[in-house]
Amino acid sequence: MSRSQLLKGTTTLLILAVLSEEELYGYEIAARIRERSGTFIDPGEGWLYPALHKLELDGALEATWRESEIGPKRRYYRLTRKGSRMLAAQASEWESFARSVHQVAGGLADA
Repeated sequence: MSRSQLLKGTTTLLILAVLSEEELYGYEIAARIRERSGTFIDPGEGWLYPALHKLELDGALEATWRESEIGPKRRYYRLTRKGSRMLAAQASEWESFARSVHQVAGGLADA
């Protein structure tokens, strides 16, 4: 299974998780995901920004434009209450899924 296939099911969880701590703009969100995954996940604009826009439309995120000390304005994203609930639900679902996959495939290393 390719990384892009795995990302399809985890994009929302990854974004909500990094935004649960503080407001960030797009590049910072990508950098946090990259850093925390040990560079295994390298968010590209092709999946990050469409996901951010969808989460904003769904009411999970709020965004505001802010002046930057260097360069153009930046769009900062923050979690809403709905986003926090989505994060909790998705994290729980992911933990159950990962545990189930591990139970099924866990013995493969011994084979």
